[in-house]
Amino acid sequence: MRGVGALFLLGLVAWATAAGATPASVSPELRQWQTMGGKPPTKAEFAAVVAACEDRAKEPGKSGSIEGCLAEFGLRHAQ
Repeated sequence: MRGVGALFLLGLVAWATAAGATPASVSPELRQWQTMGGKPPTKAEFAAVVAACEDRAKEPGKSGSIEGCLAEFGLRHAQ
């Protein structure tokens, strides 16, 4: 299941890049999050990461916060 989530994430990121999505088009709610590069994620990137975290949370024996999962995928709260 983890592979499906990662594949989905990569597909959405590739689609967002091909569609010309830019961090400038990010909604104000997403500006509180940053990628490791210091830029806010696009809506598609954020949705893909959240979907992957939701898939991971459904796996038996997996527990933890959503913020911890987002951090594992490279998102962190903006300072």
